[in-house]
Amino acid sequence: MDTTAQSAGFPQSPYTAPAYTGPSAPPPLANPEVSPGLAFVLGAIPGVGAIYNGQYAKGLVHVVIVGLVISLMSNGSMGGLEPLMGFLIAAFWAYMCFEAYHTAKQRRAGLLVDEFSSLIPLKGSRFPLAPVVLIGLGIIFLLNNLELFELRRAMKYWPALMIAGGAYMLYARYSNGKSVAGKDQQ
Repeated sequence: MDTTAQSAGFPQSPYTAPAYTGPSAPPPLANPEVSPGLAFVLGAIPGVGAIYNGQYAKGLVHVVIVGLVISLMSNGSMGGLEPLMGFLIAAFWAYMCFEAYHTAKQRRAGLLVDEFSSLIPLKGSRFPLAPVVLIGLGIIFLLNNLELFELRRAMKYWPALMIAGGAYMLYARYSNGKSVAGKDQQ
């Protein structure tokens, strides 16, 4: 019922939402039963954290990725890259936990979550990041298998990638800071 009916003395219907009390009132939780902590713990089991969040296809993808990496490591065909793959599987396991936690927080807040949502929102970006990464990794591993590119030898220089990434982040931070400071002075 509207406020004119209430002011006329009619009782409020039990099916109407409570009146909005202003900006200080917190918005109601859409899914208060969703637990981000439980999602984080379940994320340690491949696919289960995603299934808890209702993302069944993503859960299947997580199981397939973990299974493939473990089978690659166990058959001994990595050519000395087992430590790298061990590091990558540990990073992916941590990703599954944090991704399940992040998705559960979004669900609890009442935000829409699509089937393949992630920690990094790519909706505004038109760049196809996942296909480019898969193609790049496929080319690198194919060249390694054909012995045209020695991945083991190139992996000795991975700290240089960390240095370059850190230098780029510093550059981006300071160049953005200067442009913002320049706008403030004008």
